[in-house]
Amino acid sequence: MEDEEAEAVLRAVGRQIKMWREAAGMKQGELGAAIGYGEEMVSSVERGRRIPKPDFLDKADEAVGAGGKISAMKEDVERARYPKKVRDLAKLEDESVEMGAYTALHIHGLLQTPEYTRALYETRRPAHTEEDIDRVVAARMARKVVFERVPRPFITFVQEEATLRRPVGGRMVLRQQLEHLLEVGRLRHVEIQVMPTSRADHAYVSGSFRVLKLRDGKALGYLAAELHGRVISDPREVQVMEMRYGMIRAQALSPRESLAFIEKLLGEET
Repeated sequence: MEDEEAEAVLRAVGRQIKMWREAAGMKQGELGAAIGYGEEMVSSVERGRRIPKPDFLDKADEAVGAGGKISAMKEDVERARYPKKVRDLAKLEDESVEMGAYTALHIHGLLQTPEYTRALYETRRPAHTEEDIDRVVAARMARKVVFERVPRPFITFVQEEATLRRPVGGRMVLRQQLEHLLEVGRLRHVEIQVMPTSRADHAYVSGSFRVLKLRDGKALGYLAAELHGRVISDPREVQVMEMRYGMIRAQALSPRESLAFIEKLLGEET
């Protein structure tokens, strides 16, 4: 595991499962046989080494007669399943009233389809395990609740044109992704803009970043990185990021023009 918070949750869940199993007079192998998992899996979960799936917790709860107490831990386990960076981002998004994101290399995470996210991580090297990829996909899709939150935050995106043309996962995945962009871009509280490759003026020919305004009035920036994204809280640095994002939006196609541009690309994929 990559953080102490997740480790503590999994150890606590493992201890509870072990206590209920022993109280039921069952050995690890017996519990495994009763719920359709191997003894090694049961042992790993009890030691906090593996993340149990909801099905594991529900079946274990029934097998040891925990009366719903093990099943009740599914929400905590699900949060621990997500990488710490994702959990931290989700907290910021939940507290935001306004968010803006510039993305240079791929479709922004909040805009991705599950198929696109999976394909993106399947191509990375060193290779991720299937379990890691499942974890990332689930975490990224869970963050999409920000679009449904009430009151609605105002969310804007600027995507480099190249990110809309790169066939991550193949043509069918790209087509589904473009269709999803059109769907999200038509939401009243969301604006998606495209930065054409032909633009000579560009305020930030570099990596991806975000600007966020929170409910308490505080403004933050976020510099995206593969391993270690960084939250920017210094007001002077955040001010520069906000200014830069505003310039990028002004240089990009308007939201209406951008949706028309995406529709044109979608037509080229047929």
